[in-house]
Amino acid sequence: MMKKRLVIRQGLSFLLVVWMVLSVALLAAHANDAESKEAKSREAKHIILIIGDGMNIEHEIAASRYLYGGDFELSFHKLPYQGTVATWDVTTYNYWCGETYNPNAINPKCGYDPAIGGKEPYPLGPELPGAKAYHIAKATDSASAATAWATGYKTDEGNIAWLPGDPDSGGNRNNDGSLKTIAEWLRERKGYAIGVVSTVPFSHATPAAHISHNKSRDNYHAISEEILKEVKPEVVIGAGYPAGSSCSNTMNSRYISKDAYDAVCADEDYLVVPRATNVDGGIAILRAAQQAAASGKKLFGLFGGSGGHFESWTPHDLPATPLVTQATRENPTFAEAILAALKVLSQDPDGFFLMAEQGDIDWANHANDFRRMLGTMKDLHDGVQTVIDFINQPNDDIDWGNTLLIVHSDHSNSYMRNQIKLGPGDLPVQNGPPYIYSDGEVTYGSTNHTNELVRIYAAGANIHKFKKYEGALFFLLSAQVKETSRRELPYTSS
Repeated sequence: MMKKRLVIRQGLSFLLVVWMVLSVALLAAHANDAESKEAKSREAKHIILIIGDGMNIEHEIAASRYLYGGDFELSFHKLPYQGTVATWDVTTYNYWCGETYNPNAINPKCGYDPAIGGKEPYPLGPELPGAKAYHIAKATDSASAATAWATGYKTDEGNIAWLPGDPDSGGNRNNDGSLKTIAEWLRERKGYAIGVVSTVPFSHATPAAHISHNKSRDNYHAISEEILKEVKPEVVIGAGYPAGSSCSNTMNSRYISKDAYDAVCADEDYLVVPRATNVDGGIAILRAAQQAAASGKKLFGLFGGSGGHFESWTPHDLPATPLVTQATRENPTFAEAILAALKVLSQDPDGFFLMAEQGDIDWANHANDFRRMLGTMKDLHDGVQTVIDFINQPNDDIDWGNTLLIVHSDHSNSYMRNQIKLGPGDLPVQNGPPYIYSDGEVTYGSTNHTNELVRIYAAGANIHKFKKYEGALFFLLSAQVKETSRRELPYTSS
Protein backbone atom coordinates (compact mmCIF):
# COMPACT_ATOMS: atom_id res chain seq x y z
CA MET A 1 0.00 0.00 0.00
CA MET A 2 1.50 3.30 -1.06
CA LYS A 3 1.51 6.11 1.48
CA LYS A 4 2.30 9.73 0.96
CA ARG A 5 3.57 11.53 4.02
CA LEU A 6 2.72 15.17 4.05
CA VAL A 7 4.92 17.95 5.33
CA ILE A 8 4.69 18.28 9.11
CA ARG A 9 2.95 21.47 10.08
CA GLN A 10 1.93 23.26 13.23
CA GLY A 11 -1.20 22.05 14.86
CA LEU A 12 -4.64 20.54 14.77
CA SER A 13 -6.49 20.87 18.05
CA PHE A 14 -9.64 19.38 19.48
CA LEU A 15 -11.03 22.91 19.43
CA LEU A 16 -10.41 23.42 15.74
CA VAL A 17 -11.43 19.94 14.69
CA VAL A 18 -14.90 20.28 16.16
CA TRP A 19 -15.43 23.60 14.44
CA MET A 20 -14.15 22.10 11.23
CA VAL A 21 -16.81 19.43 11.59
CA LEU A 22 -19.41 22.06 12.38
CA SER A 23 -18.42 24.15 9.40
CA VAL A 24 -18.70 21.07 7.21
CA ALA A 25 -22.02 19.92 8.60
CA LEU A 26 -23.53 23.38 8.66
CA LEU A 27 -22.15 24.35 5.27
CA ALA A 28 -25.52 25.36 3.92
CA ALA A 29 -26.39 27.38 7.00
CA HIS A 30 -23.17 29.38 6.81
CA ALA A 31 -22.61 29.34 3.06
CA ASN A 32 -21.83 32.48 1.18
CA ASP A 33 -24.31 33.21 -1.60
CA ALA A 34 -21.50 32.94 -4.08
CA GLU A 35 -20.62 29.41 -3.00
CA SER A 36 -20.87 26.99 -5.86
CA LYS A 37 -23.48 24.29 -6.16
CA GLU A 38 -20.63 21.81 -6.48
CA ALA A 39 -19.27 22.74 -3.04
CA LYS A 40 -22.70 22.45 -1.47
CA SER A 41 -23.17 19.03 -2.99
CA ARG A 42 -20.18 17.79 -1.00
CA GLU A 43 -21.78 18.68 2.31
CA ALA A 44 -21.50 16.02 5.02
CA LYS A 45 -25.12 15.16 5.65
CA HIS A 46 -24.35 12.37 8.11
CA ILE A 47 -21.65 12.65 10.80
CA ILE A 48 -20.39 9.68 12.79
CA LEU A 49 -17.83 10.37 15.52
CA ILE A 50 -16.33 7.31 17.21
CA ILE A 51 -14.26 7.77 20.35
CA GLY A 52 -11.80 5.24 21.74
CA ASP A 53 -11.68 6.64 25.25
CA GLY A 54 -8.22 6.61 26.80
CA MET A 55 -6.61 5.01 23.73
CA ASN A 56 -3.05 5.68 22.68
CA ILE A 57 -1.23 4.36 19.67
CA GLU A 58 0.51 1.62 21.67
CA HIS A 59 -2.90 0.20 22.58
CA GLU A 60 -3.80 0.25 18.89
CA ILE A 61 -0.60 -1.57 17.98
CA ALA A 62 -1.03 -4.17 20.73
CA ALA A 63 -4.56 -5.00 19.59
CA SER A 64 -3.55 -5.12 15.94
CA ARG A 65 -0.69 -7.50 16.71
CA TYR A 66 -2.91 -9.79 18.77
CA LEU A 67 -5.66 -9.94 16.15
CA TYR A 68 -3.63 -9.83 12.92
CA GLY A 69 0.10 -9.89 13.63
CA GLY A 70 0.83 -6.48 12.11
CA ASP A 71 1.03 -3.06 13.74
CA PHE A 72 -1.67 -1.17 11.86
CA GLU A 73 -4.31 -3.66 10.74
CA LEU A 74 -7.40 -2.50 12.65
CA SER A 75 -10.47 -1.32 10.76
CA PHE A 76 -9.78 2.38 11.30
CA HIS A 77 -6.13 2.08 10.29
CA LYS A 78 -7.32 1.80 6.69
CA LEU A 79 -9.12 5.15 6.69
CA PRO A 80 -7.47 7.59 4.29
CA TYR A 81 -7.01 10.63 6.53
CA GLN A 82 -4.66 10.10 9.47
CA GLY A 83 -3.24 12.69 11.82
CA THR A 84 -1.86 13.40 15.26
CA VAL A 85 -3.66 15.57 17.81
CA ALA A 86 -2.89 17.11 21.20
CA THR A 87 -5.64 16.89 23.80
CA TRP A 88 -4.89 19.29 26.67
CA ASP A 89 -7.63 21.09 28.58
CA VAL A 90 -7.66 24.36 30.55
CA THR A 91 -6.65 22.60 33.77
CA THR A 92 -3.56 21.17 32.08
CA TYR A 93 -2.76 24.52 30.48
CA ASN A 94 -2.95 26.30 33.83
CA TYR A 95 -0.90 23.59 35.53
CA TRP A 96 2.03 24.41 33.31
CA CYS A 97 1.55 28.17 32.95
CA GLY A 98 0.00 29.23 36.23
CA GLU A 99 -3.71 30.01 35.83
CA THR A 100 -3.16 32.09 32.71
CA TYR A 101 -5.55 30.51 30.20
CA ASN A 102 -7.15 33.16 28.02
CA PRO A 103 -8.94 31.92 24.88
CA ASN A 104 -8.03 35.17 23.14
CA ALA A 105 -4.31 34.91 23.91
CA ILE A 106 -3.28 31.27 23.90
CA ASN A 107 0.31 30.15 24.35
CA PRO A 108 0.06 26.71 22.74
CA LYS A 109 3.14 25.36 24.51
CA CYS A 110 1.33 25.66 27.83
CA GLY A 111 -1.01 22.91 26.68
CA TYR A 112 1.47 20.72 24.87
CA ASP A 113 5.11 21.46 24.13
CA PRO A 114 6.43 19.27 21.29
CA ALA A 115 9.99 20.18 22.24
CA ILE A 116 9.46 18.23 25.47
CA GLY A 117 6.76 15.70 24.62
CA GLY A 118 7.70 15.04 21.01
CA LYS A 119 6.25 15.87 17.63
CA GLU A 120 4.78 12.40 17.19
CA PRO A 121 3.47 9.85 19.69
CA TYR A 122 5.85 7.03 20.44
CA PRO A 123 6.66 4.82 18.52
CA LEU A 124 5.96 7.00 15.47
CA GLY A 125 8.53 9.37 16.92
CA PRO A 126 11.36 8.99 19.43
CA GLU A 127 10.88 8.95 23.20
CA LEU A 128 12.57 12.21 24.16
CA PRO A 129 14.50 12.59 27.43
CA GLY A 130 12.09 13.86 30.06
CA ALA A 131 9.01 13.10 27.95
CA LYS A 132 7.61 10.49 30.32
CA ALA A 133 7.61 12.78 33.36
CA TYR A 134 6.06 15.53 31.24
CA HIS A 135 3.33 13.32 29.83
CA ILE A 136 2.21 11.79 33.11
CA ALA A 137 2.30 15.02 35.16
CA LYS A 138 -1.05 16.41 34.02
CA ALA A 139 -3.61 15.60 31.35
CA THR A 140 -7.17 16.32 30.32
CA ASP A 141 -10.08 14.36 31.71
CA SER A 142 -12.82 12.90 29.53
CA ALA A 143 -15.38 15.59 30.36
CA SER A 144 -13.26 18.53 29.25
CA ALA A 145 -11.97 16.59 26.25
CA ALA A 146 -15.51 15.78 25.13
CA THR A 147 -16.58 19.38 25.73
CA ALA A 148 -13.89 20.55 23.33
CA TRP A 149 -15.11 18.16 20.67
CA ALA A 150 -18.77 18.85 21.28
CA THR A 151 -18.71 22.65 21.63
CA GLY A 152 -15.47 24.04 20.26
CA TYR A 153 -14.47 25.41 23.68
CA LYS A 154 -11.60 24.35 25.90
CA THR A 155 -12.71 24.04 29.51
CA ASP A 156 -11.70 22.84 32.99
CA GLU A 157 -11.54 19.18 33.92
CA GLY A 158 -14.90 17.82 35.01
CA ASN A 159 -17.01 20.30 33.05
CA ILE A 160 -19.82 19.03 30.84
CA ALA A 161 -20.38 21.53 27.98
CA TRP A 162 -19.73 24.42 30.37
CA LEU A 163 -17.37 27.39 30.28
CA PRO A 164 -14.11 27.25 32.27
CA GLY A 165 -14.36 28.75 35.72
CA ASP A 166 -17.94 27.45 36.15
CA PRO A 167 -19.66 30.83 35.63
CA ASP A 168 -23.40 31.29 36.08
CA SER A 169 -23.65 33.53 33.03
CA GLY A 170 -22.22 33.68 29.55
CA GLY A 171 -21.77 30.91 27.07
CA ASN A 172 -23.65 30.61 23.80
CA ARG A 173 -26.73 28.70 24.94
CA ASN A 174 -28.84 30.04 27.84
CA ASN A 175 -26.56 32.75 29.28
CA ASP A 176 -25.96 30.49 32.27
CA GLY A 177 -22.42 29.40 31.45
CA SER A 178 -23.49 26.43 29.37
CA LEU A 179 -22.28 25.78 25.85
CA LYS A 180 -24.26 24.66 22.84
CA THR A 181 -23.13 21.30 21.53
CA ILE A 182 -22.70 20.14 17.97
CA ALA A 183 -25.75 17.90 18.44
CA GLU A 184 -27.86 20.90 19.46
CA TRP A 185 -26.57 23.02 16.58
CA LEU A 186 -27.33 20.34 14.03
CA ARG A 187 -30.78 19.58 15.40
CA GLU A 188 -31.78 23.26 15.59
CA ARG A 189 -30.28 24.48 12.32
CA LYS A 190 -30.52 21.43 10.11
CA GLY A 191 -33.21 19.25 11.64
CA TYR A 192 -30.77 16.39 12.25
CA ALA A 193 -31.56 13.34 14.32
CA ILE A 194 -29.00 12.99 17.12
CA GLY A 195 -27.80 10.03 19.12
CA VAL A 196 -25.15 8.68 21.46
CA VAL A 197 -23.88 5.19 22.15
CA SER A 198 -21.47 4.23 24.93
CA THR A 199 -20.22 1.08 26.58
CA VAL A 200 -20.05 3.06 29.84
CA PRO A 201 -22.99 4.93 31.41
CA PHE A 202 -24.88 7.19 29.01
CA SER A 203 -24.63 9.94 31.66
CA HIS A 204 -20.85 9.55 31.85
CA ALA A 205 -18.45 12.26 30.70
CA THR A 206 -18.06 11.62 26.98
CA PRO A 207 -21.67 10.99 25.92
CA ALA A 208 -22.96 13.52 28.45
CA ALA A 209 -20.89 16.39 27.04
CA HIS A 210 -22.53 15.93 23.64
CA ILE A 211 -26.15 16.04 24.86
CA SER A 212 -26.21 17.77 28.27
CA HIS A 213 -24.66 20.55 30.34
CA ASN A 214 -23.35 20.59 33.89
CA LYS A 215 -20.60 22.10 36.00
CA SER A 216 -19.65 18.66 37.25
CA ARG A 217 -19.46 15.33 35.47
CA ASP A 218 -20.32 13.67 38.79
CA ASN A 219 -23.90 14.98 38.82
CA TYR A 220 -25.12 11.83 37.10
CA HIS A 221 -28.75 12.05 38.16
CA ALA A 222 -29.14 15.64 36.98
CA ILE A 223 -27.37 14.78 33.73
CA SER A 224 -29.56 11.72 33.13
CA GLU A 225 -32.68 13.82 33.72
CA GLU A 226 -31.58 16.54 31.30
CA ILE A 227 -30.84 13.96 28.63
CA LEU A 228 -34.06 11.97 28.95
CA LYS A 229 -36.54 14.66 30.04
CA GLU A 230 -35.28 17.74 28.17
CA VAL A 231 -32.91 17.00 25.28
CA LYS A 232 -34.55 13.68 24.32
CA PRO A 233 -32.13 12.49 21.63
CA GLU A 234 -33.47 10.17 18.97
CA VAL A 235 -31.11 7.46 20.24
CA VAL A 236 -29.46 6.85 23.60
CA ILE A 237 -27.80 3.47 24.17
CA GLY A 238 -25.46 2.99 27.08
CA ALA A 239 -24.69 1.49 30.44
CA GLY A 240 -25.86 2.47 33.90
CA TYR A 241 -28.56 -0.19 34.23
CA PRO A 242 -29.87 -0.68 37.79
CA ALA A 243 -29.76 -4.45 38.32
CA GLY A 244 -33.20 -6.03 38.33
CA SER A 245 -34.98 -2.97 37.02
CA SER A 246 -37.45 -2.59 34.18
CA CYS A 247 -40.08 -0.10 33.11
CA SER A 248 -42.48 -1.81 35.51
CA ASN A 249 -39.88 -1.68 38.28
CA THR A 250 -37.80 1.47 37.84
CA MET A 251 -35.14 2.42 40.35
CA ASN A 252 -32.06 4.55 40.87
CA SER A 253 -28.57 3.54 39.99
CA ARG A 254 -25.51 5.69 40.42
CA TYR A 255 -25.87 6.80 36.81
CA ILE A 256 -29.62 7.23 36.26
CA SER A 257 -32.24 8.67 38.58
CA LYS A 258 -35.59 7.00 39.10
CA ASP A 259 -37.23 10.18 37.80
CA ALA A 260 -35.29 9.94 34.54
CA TYR A 261 -36.06 6.23 34.25
CA ASP A 262 -39.76 6.83 34.91
CA ALA A 263 -39.85 9.68 32.40
CA VAL A 264 -38.37 7.75 29.49
CA CYS A 265 -40.55 4.70 30.20
CA ALA A 266 -43.65 6.91 30.20
CA ASP A 267 -42.61 8.81 27.06
CA GLU A 268 -44.65 7.48 24.15
CA ASP A 269 -41.99 8.69 21.74
CA TYR A 270 -39.48 6.14 23.05
CA LEU A 271 -39.04 2.41 22.76
CA VAL A 272 -37.16 1.37 25.90
CA VAL A 273 -34.92 -1.71 26.02
CA PRO A 274 -33.41 -2.46 29.45
CA ARG A 275 -31.05 -5.33 30.10
CA ALA A 276 -32.90 -8.50 31.07
CA THR A 277 -31.79 -11.81 32.53
CA ASN A 278 -31.14 -14.49 29.91
CA VAL A 279 -32.15 -12.13 27.09
CA ASP A 280 -29.71 -11.51 24.25
CA GLY A 281 -29.08 -7.77 24.42
CA GLY A 282 -27.89 -7.53 20.84
CA ILE A 283 -30.97 -9.20 19.43
CA ALA A 284 -33.21 -7.12 21.71
CA ILE A 285 -31.74 -3.74 20.78
CA LEU A 286 -31.63 -4.52 17.05
CA ARG A 287 -35.21 -5.73 17.06
CA ALA A 288 -36.30 -2.58 18.89
CA ALA A 289 -34.30 -0.45 16.45
CA GLN A 290 -36.15 -2.03 13.55
CA GLN A 291 -39.47 -1.31 15.25
CA ALA A 292 -38.46 2.26 16.08
CA ALA A 293 -37.32 2.90 12.52
CA ALA A 294 -40.58 1.56 11.12
CA SER A 295 -42.80 3.51 13.51
CA GLY A 296 -40.90 6.79 13.80
CA LYS A 297 -40.04 6.19 17.46
CA LYS A 298 -36.94 7.08 19.44
CA LEU A 299 -34.78 4.41 21.07
CA PHE A 300 -33.37 4.10 24.60
CA GLY A 301 -31.24 1.10 25.52
CA LEU A 302 -30.01 0.66 29.10
CA PHE A 303 -27.44 -2.05 29.73
CA GLY A 304 -24.28 -2.77 31.71
CA GLY A 305 -23.27 -4.73 34.77
CA SER A 306 -22.44 -4.09 38.39
CA GLY A 307 -19.39 -2.02 37.48
CA GLY A 308 -21.53 0.41 35.52
CA HIS A 309 -20.20 -0.59 32.10
CA PHE A 310 -20.72 -3.26 29.46
CA GLU A 311 -18.65 -6.18 30.75
CA SER A 312 -15.47 -6.28 28.70
CA TRP A 313 -14.52 -8.92 26.16
CA THR A 314 -11.83 -11.45 27.11
CA PRO A 315 -8.87 -12.36 24.87
CA HIS A 316 -7.36 -15.84 25.20
CA ASP A 317 -3.70 -16.80 25.10
CA LEU A 318 -3.70 -18.97 21.98
CA PRO A 319 -0.58 -18.22 19.91
CA ALA A 320 -1.36 -18.05 16.18
CA THR A 321 -5.09 -18.43 16.93
CA PRO A 322 -6.47 -15.15 18.32
CA LEU A 323 -9.76 -15.57 20.15
CA VAL A 324 -11.74 -12.89 21.99
CA THR A 325 -15.01 -13.84 23.68
CA GLN A 326 -17.85 -11.69 24.95
CA ALA A 327 -18.38 -11.69 28.72
CA THR A 328 -22.17 -11.87 28.47
CA ARG A 329 -24.79 -11.76 25.76
CA GLU A 330 -27.11 -9.75 27.99
CA ASN A 331 -25.34 -6.62 26.69
CA PRO A 332 -25.13 -5.82 23.00
CA THR A 333 -21.69 -5.55 21.49
CA PHE A 334 -20.43 -2.09 20.64
CA ALA A 335 -21.01 -2.96 16.99
CA GLU A 336 -24.60 -4.05 17.63
CA ALA A 337 -25.35 -0.90 19.61
CA ILE A 338 -23.92 1.26 16.81
CA LEU A 339 -25.90 -0.61 14.16
CA ALA A 340 -29.10 -0.19 16.16
CA ALA A 341 -28.44 3.54 16.45
CA LEU A 342 -27.74 3.88 12.74
CA LYS A 343 -30.93 2.04 11.79
CA VAL A 344 -32.97 4.61 13.72
CA LEU A 345 -31.00 7.76 12.94
CA SER A 346 -30.77 7.05 9.22
CA GLN A 347 -34.55 7.36 8.90
CA ASP A 348 -34.28 11.15 9.24
CA PRO A 349 -34.22 12.64 5.73
CA ASP A 350 -32.39 15.74 6.98
CA GLY A 351 -29.37 13.82 8.24
CA PHE A 352 -27.97 12.67 11.56
CA PHE A 353 -25.16 13.00 14.09
CA LEU A 354 -23.97 10.00 16.08
CA MET A 355 -21.30 9.94 18.77
CA ALA A 356 -20.32 6.40 19.77
CA GLU A 357 -17.78 5.75 22.53
CA GLN A 358 -15.96 2.58 23.46
CA GLY A 359 -15.39 3.81 27.01
CA ASP A 360 -14.07 0.61 28.58
CA ILE A 361 -10.68 1.15 26.93
CA ASP A 362 -10.08 3.93 29.43
CA TRP A 363 -11.33 1.88 32.38
CA ALA A 364 -9.05 -1.03 31.43
CA ASN A 365 -6.08 1.28 31.11
CA HIS A 366 -6.67 2.89 34.50
CA ALA A 367 -6.29 -0.63 35.89
CA ASN A 368 -3.21 -1.35 33.71
CA ASP A 369 -5.15 -4.42 32.60
CA PHE A 370 -3.62 -5.43 29.26
CA ARG A 371 -5.98 -8.31 28.56
CA ARG A 372 -9.10 -6.30 29.23
CA MET A 373 -7.69 -3.50 27.09
CA LEU A 374 -7.28 -5.90 24.16
CA GLY A 375 -10.89 -6.99 24.55
CA THR A 376 -12.14 -3.42 24.48
CA MET A 377 -9.98 -2.58 21.47
CA LYS A 378 -11.42 -5.55 19.59
CA ASP A 379 -14.88 -4.20 20.44
CA LEU A 380 -13.89 -0.80 19.02
CA HIS A 381 -12.41 -2.37 15.90
CA ASP A 382 -15.65 -4.27 15.25
CA GLY A 383 -17.72 -1.14 15.86
CA VAL A 384 -15.81 0.88 13.27
CA GLN A 385 -16.05 -1.97 10.76
CA THR A 386 -19.81 -2.01 11.27
CA VAL A 387 -19.99 1.68 10.41
CA ILE A 388 -17.90 1.13 7.28
CA ASP A 389 -20.15 -1.74 6.22
CA PHE A 390 -23.28 0.30 6.92
CA ILE A 391 -22.09 3.17 4.74
CA ASN A 392 -21.09 0.72 2.01
CA GLN A 393 -24.43 -1.07 1.85
CA PRO A 394 -26.31 -0.38 -1.40
CA ASN A 395 -29.81 0.88 -2.09
CA ASP A 396 -29.93 3.80 0.32
CA ASP A 397 -28.90 7.45 0.25
CA ILE A 398 -25.98 7.04 2.68
CA ASP A 399 -22.56 6.80 1.06
CA TRP A 400 -19.05 8.20 1.35
CA GLY A 401 -20.04 11.22 -0.68
CA ASN A 402 -22.39 12.53 2.02
CA THR A 403 -21.15 10.83 5.20
CA LEU A 404 -18.20 11.81 7.39
CA LEU A 405 -16.64 9.21 9.69
CA ILE A 406 -14.13 10.31 12.33
CA VAL A 407 -12.37 7.89 14.69
CA HIS A 408 -10.39 9.44 17.49
CA SER A 409 -9.09 9.12 21.02
CA ASP A 410 -10.09 11.78 23.52
CA HIS A 411 -6.82 11.38 25.44
CA SER A 412 -4.16 8.84 26.24
CA ASN A 413 -4.00 6.72 29.38
CA SER A 414 -1.52 4.50 31.24
CA TYR A 415 1.73 5.27 29.37
CA MET A 416 1.76 1.69 28.14
CA ARG A 417 4.67 0.48 26.04
CA ASN A 418 4.99 -2.71 24.00
CA GLN A 419 8.50 -3.85 24.89
CA ILE A 420 8.50 -7.15 22.99
CA LYS A 421 6.56 -7.79 19.80
CA LEU A 422 4.01 -10.53 20.37
CA GLY A 423 2.38 -12.45 17.56
CA PRO A 424 -1.29 -13.05 16.82
CA GLY A 425 -3.11 -14.72 19.68
CA ASP A 426 -0.12 -14.29 22.01
CA LEU A 427 -0.54 -12.59 25.38
CA PRO A 428 2.07 -11.40 27.87
CA VAL A 429 2.49 -13.01 31.27
CA GLN A 430 0.05 -11.04 33.44
CA ASN A 431 -0.48 -11.47 37.18
CA GLY A 432 -2.66 -9.54 39.59
CA PRO A 433 -4.50 -7.35 40.29
CA PRO A 434 -2.70 -5.08 40.79
CA TYR A 435 -1.33 -6.17 37.46
CA ILE A 436 2.33 -6.89 36.90
CA TYR A 437 4.09 -8.20 33.79
CA SER A 438 7.00 -10.22 35.09
CA ASP A 439 8.49 -11.11 31.71
CA GLY A 440 8.69 -7.48 30.64
CA GLU A 441 6.73 -7.83 27.39
CA VAL A 442 4.61 -4.85 28.40
CA THR A 443 5.28 -1.92 30.74
CA TYR A 444 3.02 0.74 32.23
CA GLY A 445 4.02 4.17 33.50
CA SER A 446 0.78 5.45 35.01
CA THR A 447 -2.71 4.51 36.15
CA ASN A 448 -4.03 7.88 34.99
CA HIS A 449 -4.56 9.89 31.83
CA THR A 450 -1.45 11.14 30.07
CA ASN A 451 -0.78 14.17 27.91
CA GLU A 452 0.59 12.13 25.02
CA LEU A 453 -0.41 12.91 21.46
CA VAL A 454 -3.14 10.70 20.04
CA ARG A 455 -4.26 9.73 16.56
CA ILE A 456 -7.21 10.79 14.44
CA TYR A 457 -8.61 8.86 11.46
CA ALA A 458 -11.27 10.01 9.02
CA ALA A 459 -12.99 9.10 5.78
CA GLY A 460 -15.80 10.37 3.62
CA ALA A 461 -17.37 13.70 2.82
CA ASN A 462 -15.21 16.78 3.21
CA ILE A 463 -12.12 15.13 4.65
CA HIS A 464 -10.19 17.53 2.42
CA LYS A 465 -11.34 20.27 4.79
CA PHE A 466 -9.09 18.83 7.50
CA LYS A 467 -6.17 20.10 5.45
CA LYS A 468 -6.95 23.75 6.11
CA TYR A 469 -6.67 23.17 9.86
CA GLU A 470 -3.25 21.59 9.70
CA GLY A 471 -0.87 24.24 10.92
CA ALA A 472 -3.55 26.40 12.50
CA LEU A 473 -2.90 27.91 15.90
CA PHE A 474 -2.09 25.18 18.36
CA PHE A 475 0.23 22.21 18.10
CA LEU A 476 2.23 20.00 15.88
CA LEU A 477 0.28 17.75 13.58
CA SER A 478 1.61 15.20 11.20
CA ALA A 479 -0.84 13.91 8.68
CA GLN A 480 -0.94 11.48 5.85
CA VAL A 481 -3.45 10.72 3.17
CA LYS A 482 -3.12 7.21 1.90
CA GLU A 483 -2.91 6.87 -1.85
CA THR A 484 -4.38 3.45 -2.53
CA SER A 485 -6.03 1.65 -5.34
CA ARG A 486 -9.81 1.40 -5.17
CA ARG A 487 -9.44 -2.29 -4.34
CA GLU A 488 -7.30 -1.53 -1.28
CA LEU A 489 -9.69 0.96 0.26
CA PRO A 490 -11.87 -0.21 3.15
CA TYR A 491 -14.83 1.55 1.59
CA THR A 492 -16.15 2.51 -1.80
CA SER A 493 -16.77 6.07 -2.89
CA SER A 494 -19.63 7.03 -5.15
